[in-house]
Amino acid sequence: MILYSTEHKSPNVSLEEAIFRGLPPDNGLYMPTDIKSLPASFFETIQDRSLPEIAIAVCENLLGDSLSSAEIKQIIEQSMTFEAPIVSLEPGVEVLELFHGPSMAFKDFGARFMAAIMSHYLLKSKREIRILVATSGDTGGAVAQGFYNTPGISVTILYPTGKVSDIQEKQLTTLGGNVTALEIDGTFDDCQRLVKQAFLDDELRSAFDLASANSINISRLIPQSFYYFAAYAQAKKKGLNAPIVFSVPSGNFGNLSAGLMAFKMGLPVQAFVASCNENHPVADYLRSGEYKPVASVETLSNAMDVGSPSNFIRMRLLAGDEWSNVRETVKGYFTNDQKTQQIMSDVYTRTGYVMCPHTAVGYDGLQQYKAEYPGDVTGIVLSTAHYAKFLPTVEGTLGVSVPVPARLAELLDKTKKSIPMGTDFEGFKVYLLQ
Repeated sequence: MILYSTEHKSPNVSLEEAIFRGLPPDNGLYMPTDIKSLPASFFETIQDRSLPEIAIAVCENLLGDSLSSAEIKQIIEQSMTFEAPIVSLEPGVEVLELFHGPSMAFKDFGARFMAAIMSHYLLKSKREIRILVATSGDTGGAVAQGFYNTPGISVTILYPTGKVSDIQEKQLTTLGGNVTALEIDGTFDDCQRLVKQAFLDDELRSAFDLASANSINISRLIPQSFYYFAAYAQAKKKGLNAPIVFSVPSGNFGNLSAGLMAFKMGLPVQAFVASCNENHPVADYLRSGEYKPVASVETLSNAMDVGSPSNFIRMRLLAGDEWSNVRETVKGYFTNDQKTQQIMSDVYTRTGYVMCPHTAVGYDGLQQYKAEYPGDVTGIVLSTAHYAKFLPTVEGTLGVSVPVPARLAELLDKTKKSIPMGTDFEGFKVYLLQ
């Protein structure tokens, strides 16, 4: 795989360099120069393949010129150790549960794959790296779990104080070892800005071998494409023949970009729904053609509280670049907190299914799409995190106590260890250099 910068001011690079560099020197994002379609035979028999088998086939299609079949198989077997089932909610609506990994969020797919492929390259080169990652909630826990005690890698996680759930915070602040948490007195956008500045700082680059585990890193997006194929395979096996519409709870837009990568590889999809909360510059763009990043606002679906999504450019390029092309494939809607809670309560009352706030936003986005584009479709809502990670909101909304998985419940008694820090880059830089 050869990759170019979306700013077109930096040289093309190999997969290995793109993974470890994270950001190109010109502050763009790395994108594959070519995304080949999978053969028709793959889709004809996809319903008979497991998630790891699908992942291997997709990787061989994308990365076959960078890694051998044996290397790809080893990376997939090391990272794809949990399922992504679709669950029937009601006629025409399936829920793709992406929370069966170690941190119980969809970002486990990207974090574990990234840890495995980085380890593969580090063992060959005998290098050591320092990973910087900003999180609005789930990324931090997934990266902490995925990279914990991985040889040759230390991890520094930046998260906004008071803007992640208690369990999310415990997931990224209680491991210790090679994982350090910085509690930033600001927003996710501030955390993301600090990480981006660090990657562009010559002094830091000369002092450390820096890498990113955010969705700015292309190796996060590749594995997230796997579960779109797996969802299609399961829908086909269930005999759900109506055109598929994926509704994606969207914040930084890495998840939706991964779906568009799958679409570019031939996955049959009628449309993608960008389901946003009250941070909706991309939904506005999809309606008007004007993209205006804004300061993020705090909502119940906190992992989506992003006012300036890094992956907007990737989404746009993968969907056809020009606005008229993008809006043919991607439809945008947004939901406020009041509607989010109404959805959570209504779905629970009717079906007994417990949703996290992000999943509820995705469900509402699908309903808005169906109202605007009537017709028979198989709607697949991505459930990005287990509801128990947002326990006060879920129980307060539903008015009942809900069961908490043991692996999350045990976190509540652990002691948080974080380093408070402001939003100025110089202070952050001094900390890293010390």
